[in-house]
Formats: sequence, structure tokens, C-alpha cells
Amino acid sequence: MSQNNQDKKSSARERLQAQRAKEKARERRGRQLKVAGAVVAVLAVAGGVGVWAASSSGDDSGGGKVALPKGTQDSDKPAVPVGKKEAPSTLTVWEDFRCPACAQFEKGFRGAIHELEDAGLLRTDYHLATIIDGSMRGKGSVTAANAALCAQDAGRFREYHDVLYENQPPEQQDRFADKKYLIELAGKVNGLVSDTFKQCVDKGTYTDFVYKSNTAFTNSGHQGTPTVLLNGKNLAEEKNLTPDGLKQKVRDAAKDKKAGGASGASGGKASGAKPGGAGAERGAGTVGASAGSGSGHSAGASAGTGHGAGQGAGAGHGAGAGDGAGAGHGAGQGHSAGADTGQPGGSTDRVPAP
Repeated sequence: MSQNNQDKKSSARERLQAQRAKEKARERRGRQLKVAGAVVAVLAVAGGVGVWAASSSGDDSGGGKVALPKGTQDSDKPAVPVGKKEAPSTLTVWEDFRCPACAQFEKGFRGAIHELEDAGLLRTDYHLATIIDGSMRGKGSVTAANAALCAQDAGRFREYHDVLYENQPPEQQDRFADKKYLIELAGKVNGLVSDTFKQCVDKGTYTDFVYKSNTAFTNSGHQGTPTVLLNGKNLAEEKNLTPDGLKQKVRDAAKDKKAGGASGASGGKASGAKPGGAGAERGAGTVGASAGSGSGHSAGASAGTGHGAGQGAGAGHGAGAGDGAGAGHGAGQGHSAGADTGQPGGSTDRVPAP
């Protein structure tokens, strides 16, 4: 056989192998989607749709005491709050720094979120997950999340958070696992790079915090990242949501809370004018009903439960008839897990059960 024929056969064989590799990659992605099941909803992002299927990382903090970055929420759902604590609305974001759909959401809605935070109308609670590490393998999700928490210690979480998404590598590349690269990116944030920050990144000081947060995500009932909730309601249920639409929702919630508070104060004053215990009880019911109707939700039927549910609705959270303060609180915390409130924990992405 001539050398020319051998070269042609080798070239054909290489092309065939390359084609088979591409087909296997497509099949693998198809299996991920099939295992995940049908996507229950999509999050419309700046004219596009962010969808990403992934499996959860198996790492865990081990349930022991973990190091806490400054100003973070230490609970069974660790979070990094950004914005004023007393803001009338709360945006809950479950995210993974390696997740392409998370980057798409951030780039589409970042300006609106920052504007609302700066105006004191919105607090954003960021919950960090590591599902891409689990599906694509690697350590970039947890390493980048740790670096972001190191930035939180320096009071630069929001800025560094944005830099990470602006410089997110392709999903197949685990470049965020490179701690030197993460420190290099920190140079884009004024005043962030210091010996303390470098040591925090190098040592992985908050790795256990990240794994604890990822465990909370796995147990939350949410199916993927990004999962974004406004006052407990999954925004994946909103069709064609735009940044302006988000701003309007937050502003409306602020108006409802203000109106509910004014109605509650008026109702309380009226009840005080009525003599006797029964009059006071009826007045408390009025407070609940006023605050509840102000947010478009029904308040409890009795005086005690009406007041509790009204407070929940007035705060911009879901509330309904039932057991009053308990119902209001439960609905307000609806983002913690769909099972807790009887509501489905829908998401843009599906994650196979561990």
C-alpha cells in the first residue's frame, strides 16, 4: 500500500473518531436532560432563555462548625446578604459561579438588581452551590465561591461577584480552580487584593461554608441553578420577565407594604377606641385584614390569626387563611424548600437526585 493511501486512511480514521466523540458528547448531554426530567420552567433573561442541567456535587461540610465570613447568615441555609436588611423585598438567588445560565441571568438583571439595592428597596441573599463541579468535575465552583466569600470579608463581595461572572470560563474549562487566576481577577476590584485576601483564597478558608450552602441547595427542593425567588415566589413562573418588570414588582411590593402598614396603624388606632376585650380582639382582626388586603392576600379569619397573616402579607410575602402567624411565616420562607409550604420548588434547571 502506498504511503499516500495510508495517510488517507489515517486521516479518515481520525475524522471518524472525532465525529464519534462529538456524538458521545451530545448523547451525554441528552442523558443529563433525560435524567433531570422535563424542565419545569425557564427564566427569561434579557431576551434569551437560561437553561442548564447539572448534577449536584457530593461534597459536604460534615455538619461541624464552619468558619463564617463577615456579615453572612449562619443557618441551615448559609447566605451572603447584599443590600439593606430592612429592605421591603428580598431576592433569593441560588447560584453557581461556573453555571452559564447564572452568568446569563446576572448579565441581564445585574443593573436592575444593583439599582434596587442602592435605593434601599431590595436585599439580595446569595446562596452558593457547586453543582457544576459535580456534573463536569473539577473544583472551580467551590474555589470561586470561597474567593467570593474572602471578598465578602473585605467588603467587596458584590464587586468581585460581578467580576467572576464577567470572566466566567467555558463550562468545560475548570479555570476557576486556579487560585492564582482568582487572585488575578481580584485585581479588577479596587482595594480587594491584600495579603489577607490572598491567604484566604490559598487556604480555602470558607470551603466548608460553601459545601454547607451546597448541601442546603441539595435539600431545598430546588432543581437547579439559577433559582431566583422574589419574596418567596419563584421568578421562573414569570413569563418574559424583564429587568424593568423586576423593578416594577419590587416597587409595587414597597408600595403595598407601606399601604399595609398605614392601614394596620389606622386599624390599631380604631380598635383602641373600643372598650372591652372583645373590641380589642375585633380591632386586631381589622389590622390583619387591612394589611392582608393591601398586598392582595387574604388574612386569617379570627382576630389572632388575621393579625399574623396580615403582617406576613404586609411584608410582601405570601400569606393566606389558616393558622395566622405560622402561615405568614411559612409562606414568607417559601424559598427554603417547596415541600415546606406545599408549593412546588420550581427552577430553570433539573438536578438528578443524589
